[in-house]
Amino acid sequence: MPEGHTLHRLARDLHGTFAGQVVEVSSPQGRFGAGAALLTDHELIEARAHGKHLFVEFAGDRVLHVHLGLIGTFTIDSAAYVGEQPVVGQVRCRIATDEHVGDLRGPMTCAVITPEQEDAVHAKLGPDPLRDTDGGPAWERIHRSRKSIAALLMEQDVLAGVGNVYRCEVLHRHQINPATPGERLKRASWDLIWADLRRLLPLGVATSRIVTVDEQIEQVESALAMGEDVHLAERTSYVYKRTGQECDRCGSQVKAKDVAGRVLYWCGNCQRRS
Repeated sequence: MPEGHTLHRLARDLHGTFAGQVVEVSSPQGRFGAGAALLTDHELIEARAHGKHLFVEFAGDRVLHVHLGLIGTFTIDSAAYVGEQPVVGQVRCRIATDEHVGDLRGPMTCAVITPEQEDAVHAKLGPDPLRDTDGGPAWERIHRSRKSIAALLMEQDVLAGVGNVYRCEVLHRHQINPATPGERLKRASWDLIWADLRRLLPLGVATSRIVTVDEQIEQVESALAMGEDVHLAERTSYVYKRTGQECDRCGSQVKAKDVAGRVLYWCGNCQRRS
């Protein structure tokens, strides 16, 4: 499932491409025909994200709500030619102008909702490191829970947008024992997690890749500060999908087990902090 940086990058690109324009909205697949009819020939005002949810606001108090789920994609391409554009695959929703076309395929959610319904979705979500500056509301939920911090980081009503890769990597980066119950996690440890996510997720938006290893973090931050293009080698990680390999910090073998429906990777030797 795409993590939060993917949705924020998509919102940025949709907004930059279509905002301020009257667009055509259709459903080549047919499953979103009624919703598309409510949006077509309206101005696209803004695209925004909260966690793994995308909201595209149209004139007339209409909002396209998208959750990509496990297999969904939303691509933006230059129009091949003015007029009808070729359809590739099962396109649930198409947003089009003479210059660009955005195609949504395989989403878990694709619906037209009201601003009030959008507010209700936001109310159910925890703070988003790419959207919010205060991680306090997440801490309030965490320190009252007996669930492990590894499980809590995956709960979108606790913390929105963080998925399995960021969960594994940020816990390892700060040597935090993933089995630590939320009620026993030190506030200082949570502050490190929150600050690190606030640092890492914007790099994901900028590069369209999850960047968690110090060498690559420094490379991306330096390039962004200089206004240069970012060219990264193959993505690396400290523990994610490195079962049985040596931990870069201590040399112990990386472990793996299912936690909250996803495979958690961690080092049992050096991740002992609570």
